[in-house]
Amino acid sequence: MDPKHSVLVVWDVQNALVNGIFNKDHFIGSLKKLLSEARSHKVPVIYTKITPLPFEFESGYRLYSSMKRYGISDPKKISFMKPGSPEAEIYAEVAPVEGDTVINKNTADIFVGTNVELMLHNARIDTVIFTGIATEFGVESSARSAGNRGFYPVVVEDCVSSSSEEMHSAALKVMRTQVIVAKSDEIIQAWK
Repeated sequence: MDPKHSVLVVWDVQNALVNGIFNKDHFIGSLKKLLSEARSHKVPVIYTKITPLPFEFESGYRLYSSMKRYGISDPKKISFMKPGSPEAEIYAEVAPVEGDTVINKNTADIFVGTNVELMLHNARIDTVIFTGIATEFGVESSARSAGNRGFYPVVVEDCVSSSSEEMHSAALKVMRTQVIVAKSDEIIQAWK
């Protein structure tokens, strides 16, 4: 986890998601500390933001998935993370600072539809450290995708969360068999 070859990803830490997680205070406290340490060790920070496609360009599957997840029967009533809305903004206590990168994306994989892989290769980064929401959705799928692309994926156990503690725990259990799962203090110690 050499800081010169690592990146810290802050996955979808947007108001609507942060306000619905089971461990908000602990999650925010751990993430703030990790962000501070990352910046002091010059580890680049990439934030992601859910940025839905316009309705007419959204896939049928993603509409179905959103309808199922939010209990909506009419896909035109989906208003989740509307760009510019307060719910879509990054949570203020852990907001980006000058020098951080913000990636707008519309899938649960940091590499699909973005230039993140190219960016990481250009910066000679081989370790991708994941934090954010939701553990069982974008964090898990992006960590797997990072590994499939030859990166070392690391999931920070106390800096990921979900609206469901059960799903969060299940995802961490599965990921422990495939990626590096570590606590923020272990990451910070490795940087020193």
